Amino acid sequence: MIKLIKPYITFDEVKEEFKEIFDSGMLTRGKYSREFPQKMCEYTGAQYSFNATSATTALAMSLDTLGVREGDEVIVSDFSFPATVNVVEACGARPVFADVSRETYNMLPDELEKKITPRTKAVIFVCALGNPSGLDEIVCICREKGIPLINDAACAIGSSVDGVKVGNLTDIECFSFHPRKLLTAGEGGAITTNCDEYAEYLSVKLAHGATDKNGKMDFVTYGYNYRLPELQCLMLIKQLEKLDEIVAERLEIQKQTAQALEPMGYAAQKCAENAVHNIQSLVFTVPEHIERDGLIKHLKENGIESTIGTYCLSNCTYYRNKYGDVQPNALYLEQNTITLPCYTGVDTEKIIHTLLGQ
Repeated sequence: MIKLIKPYITFDEVKEEFKEIFDSGMLTRGKYSREFPQKMCEYTGAQYSFNATSATTALAMSLDTLGVREGDEVIVSDFSFPATVNVVEACGARPVFADVSRETYNMLPDELEKKITPRTKAVIFVCALGNPSGLDEIVCICREKGIPLINDAACAIGSSVDGVKVGNLTDIECFSFHPRKLLTAGEGGAITTNCDEYAEYLSVKLAHGATDKNGKMDFVTYGYNYRLPELQCLMLIKQLEKLDEIVAERLEIQKQTAQALEPMGYAAQKCAENAVHNIQSLVFTVPEHIERDGLIKHLKENGIESTIGTYCLSNCTYYRNKYGDVQPNALYLEQNTITLPCYTGVDTEKIIHTLLGQ
């Protein structure tokens, strides 16, 4: 089976440091868990970075930091994994779905502007499948309106806009280190920000609500434990060191695949000229005459793993039943996009041959 993705990390790369960690007995809150946020700041250009257990907890903490509460509205890009909207629902706020471009899969500026109300407390932009295209336009709207902007960058480590890395573009940005991501530790996440106030709040909340006053721990509020262990942080540091090479390789795979498939009617996810897409996922809209789910089955029968692009959030049963506000472009993309394997050594020729033979 040609798998959808393989991790960019091997045991040989970390075995010496793993032994060092086990020998030290310091499995958490050691040098690597301190070093990884520093490396994230160096790579993204953000002033502050915090570890989290997932992009989901990172997003939840971001909403908490912005003071999003029951009765507030949060405008959410509608083409994403449900974690993006679940955190809004969980804190009692109302998610408001903004439709997306059928080309970039990202939030449309005019759709955002139509959805803003006096109750809008925040906006969550999603770099769909790692693509940051159009984020600069959303930043301008939010700044003009005075609305905090969270970037759900779960898929977007290594992407950039106008030469500025994702992680250093909005008020708060959230990353994932799930196995489908370019940096993986099995699970994990991160939060970046340039705001001193947000960073101060996060530093306390992510430490069980504790502060250190003259060497004495004082719990000044309630807080959480979303720490990453030493082993995971080491894995992430190792991968971060070669991330730009990984992105360059994936861009080349995307280019070769698109050149072969686009003449047959497949449409690659588009990226703005001023942006770099890390190709976290290699996604195409299938030709009109091909039924997407049947294509996924066909690929599986030929030993190739594939899946849908991602989800129309407003069409998830829970949100459709509760809000009834299904967005047409996001629904179209959910029904007509396919994710293909993309990683070092993938048999691109077999994938293309199998698709063209459909």
